[in-house]
Amino acid sequence: MENVEQASLEQYVTNPETPIESRAVEPPAEESFGSFSVVSPSGYFRWKSLVSRLIAMLLLIPGLFVICILMALIRVTSKGPTIFKQKRVGLNGRVFTMYKMRSMRLDAEDGTGPAWSTKGDPRVTPLGRLLRDHHLDELPQLFNVLRGDMDLFGPRPERPEFVQVLEDRVPGYTERLRVRPGISGLAQINLPPDTDVDSVRRKLCLDLEYIDHATFWLDFRMFIATLLRLLGMPGDTVMRMMKLERKLSSCEQPEPGTCRSLNDI
Repeated sequence: MENVEQASLEQYVTNPETPIESRAVEPPAEESFGSFSVVSPSGYFRWKSLVSRLIAMLLLIPGLFVICILMALIRVTSKGPTIFKQKRVGLNGRVFTMYKMRSMRLDAEDGTGPAWSTKGDPRVTPLGRLLRDHHLDELPQLFNVLRGDMDLFGPRPERPEFVQVLEDRVPGYTERLRVRPGISGLAQINLPPDTDVDSVRRKLCLDLEYIDHATFWLDFRMFIATLLRLLGMPGDTVMRMMKLERKLSSCEQPEPGTCRSLNDI
């Protein structure tokens, strides 16, 4: 990629002052990414999508009511559509449209291009901050699960513009694309949102651990942990109780096929 050597991804995703012409990536010409050779997903993935779709249908019974209320609140508090659509990279590098409740201003990326959100991001609306704090902005992704684009749990899907850079900078990154992405995952419940390449490397360790060792029991524990955290139980308590916490030691850039858990580092 032409400008990768000139502009780091950290600058690209965190600095809104970076001029467009010096940005590191361009929209991909083809709607697919990655080459795969290392990770062998656990046998659970053969029927995991069916389980996710059945649970998503059940969750949408109360979820549709909540989504409608949130759509009305977004409509009266800020300009723009209530549902935000964004391209993400999924299973086997296929690009799909992911749905979210809109939590940012309509002009959030005007003049800056694609950028990761940061703590205290001024682009986020007051209501959007509340939605993000309680992860309610992710509710429409239940429809992505029904469509077969996503599962309830798995590696979090990234934007094509970022994948194009990360697959060069983080060895093994595209191994995440061997399975359907998730609304949440082992990496997401253990680590904060990505802000730079180092945070991506740390999450990759847990993503690969999940791909290798995913079971229905692990997904069930993450599901219960998510519900308990939404109900206000402290995250540390939930993680210990559900035996989901991982040692968050520094994770160096992992070699494909060698980094399976932060506990192994």
